Amino acid sequence: MTALFRGGAALLLTLMLAFPAAALAADLPFLSGRVVDNAEILQPATRERIGAALKAHEESTGNQIAVLTIPTIDSDSVEEFATRVFESWKLGRKGEDNGVLVVVVPQDRKMRIEVGYGLEGTLTDVVAARIIRNVMTPRFKSGDYDKGIEEGAAAIVATLEGEADAVPDAPESSSDGRRLVSSDGSEMHWTMRILVGAFVFSIIGLFTFIGIMTPGVGWFLYVFLIPFWAMFPLFIIGGMPTVGLLAVYLIGYPIAKIMLSRQPWYQKAAAELKTTGRTSVGGFVVTSGSRGGSSSWSSGGGSGGFSGGGGSSGGGGASGSW
Repeated sequence: MTALFRGGAALLLTLMLAFPAAALAADLPFLSGRVVDNAEILQPATRERIGAALKAHEESTGNQIAVLTIPTIDSDSVEEFATRVFESWKLGRKGEDNGVLVVVVPQDRKMRIEVGYGLEGTLTDVVAARIIRNVMTPRFKSGDYDKGIEEGAAAIVATLEGEADAVPDAPESSSDGRRLVSSDGSEMHWTMRILVGAFVFSIIGLFTFIGIMTPGVGWFLYVFLIPFWAMFPLFIIGGMPTVGLLAVYLIGYPIAKIMLSRQPWYQKAAAELKTTGRTSVGGFVVTSGSRGGSSSWSSGGGSGGFSGGGGSSGGGGASGSW
């Protein structure tokens, strides 16, 4: 009797906890066709063209592609919502998992291409992100949902059918200049670009400063930092500015290093580091390694370690906003 009571109480508690979460989640729409335009953002002719193209693709390949527009998903993330719809609609053949779902949420300005496991090798996360970024987002920004969704669906079909150059390499130019492509293929708002840029440039800038100011290890850091100056700014300021910044680093670092090496304080610090293995530069203590080939910096405080815990994520596709 006690065990039965405990089991009933546990079940009741589980239902009480699950009910609010289910109530807060956005309702799942009914699968009424290959194009479910619940947000009513597509023209009837557009819906018919997209549906016909997706039907023809399914008849020739077996892949099932569906498009869903919904006004808002409230507090749901577009990833969670797309996964729930995909599982509810059971897109793709059983055992082949060859389904694709395109979700567009106009009021929330979110979208998602959810890809079944069987198609992840062809419609990869990178390609899905490029379709969102280069094909759909420019159209959505101009308010043209018809072209954005139709051309996005066409790019998905072309990719799955193995057409070369199915997706353009670069997005159409944006006049507002407020967004930039980030490393994961989504778009980075200008505020996030400032925050990420401040972090990145402060880190590599600090090591550049240390390399210029430090006798001995400076030339090692010069070579070591080249790939960092060539790679990280690319995701923050774009291609051509990164090339210019890299050129400034490649030329400016040696010039600054040579000019500083002629200063009396630098020569004194180099001599102390060579003879005693310890010196002070700008309030920082510099010590040489036991083999005399390296140096380290210290500000006198304690040092701390940081390491990642390790993790993984599942589910193919890509998300975006506009």
